[in-house]
Amino acid sequence: MVPPSLRIIQEEHVALAGVLKALRQMEHQGPGDAPQPFFDAMRAMLFYIDEFPERQHHPKESQWLFPRVAARSEEAARAIEQLDRDHESGEAAVRELQHLLLAWELLGEPRRAAFAGALMRYNDFYLAHMRVEDAVVLPAALAELGADDWHAIDQAFATNDLLLTPGVPRDPAFERLYAAIRHALPAPAP
Repeated sequence: MVPPSLRIIQEEHVALAGVLKALRQMEHQGPGDAPQPFFDAMRAMLFYIDEFPERQHHPKESQWLFPRVAARSEEAARAIEQLDRDHESGEAAVRELQHLLLAWELLGEPRRAAFAGALMRYNDFYLAHMRVEDAVVLPAALAELGADDWHAIDQAFATNDLLLTPGVPRDPAFERLYAAIRHALPAPAP
């Protein structure tokens, strides 16, 4: 049986990958004739990244999951050192993207390239980060952690607001954010 926290982590990775994909697609398409809805949706997605992965997902991984796995798997411990460094720099990277997006919105097309470059680097960085977690840390966690470990980790992750996970109840305060992001996300493949 897959521990609930592991399912949550995987669902959050899928949601974040979807948001990153939507950001890249939207940047590529540009604001067109509707700049206000375009920039509103872009800001909502960057806020999501700052609010959820940076403030809920990463701290819980670093506090509850990573130390337990690192103590039992030398290979995972090496990967976790880098992942923790990634977590430490993530919030600043998102804030930089928010700033560059605002510059593009307020100062126009000459600022688009700076945002596009930073977004591409962030996208590549974050997808690589999640691949390491999925390929190294999560399998080591399944192999090495016991029931007591999973109980503690499950309790920590149970409080996450799975904003973009279909069928999961959300805090009503986030409904506008949810609607803005879902509207901007590409439709699921048939």
